[in-house]
Amino acid sequence: MSEEVAKAQTTAQEGGDTIFGKIIRREIPSKIVYEDDKCLAFHDVNPQAPVHVLIVPKKPISGISKVQEGDAELMGHLMVKIPHVANLLGLQEDGYRLVVNDGKNGAQSVYHLHVHILGGRQMGWPPG
Repeated sequence: MSEEVAKAQTTAQEGGDTIFGKIIRREIPSKIVYEDDKCLAFHDVNPQAPVHVLIVPKKPISGISKVQEGDAELMGHLMVKIPHVANLLGLQEDGYRLVVNDGKNGAQSVYHLHVHILGGRQMGWPPG
């Protein structure tokens, strides 16, 4: 069992403040790639590929399964900004993988919605 899966099974809790909220508020340093009024993209501290960036909404939504109808514009914004961030990272030519983990069985270890942008190498299949 990987360290992230173990965290998801034992320590991750829904609700409350998260490390991503602290990064958004600049309470914890990070290597920021992109920011606007709705989202923030930054390098993962435990990269699983040569390029591994997370893009998070600034609105604290605990996971993809908690998205509501009123979040449609924000979710669309994230989807539009992902290729922009990928282009900033030089991933546009060879492609990249997006991953969204949700809940314990999805190995979500931080309960703040985030999309992993992974690239810089050939990804394997199946992913799980």
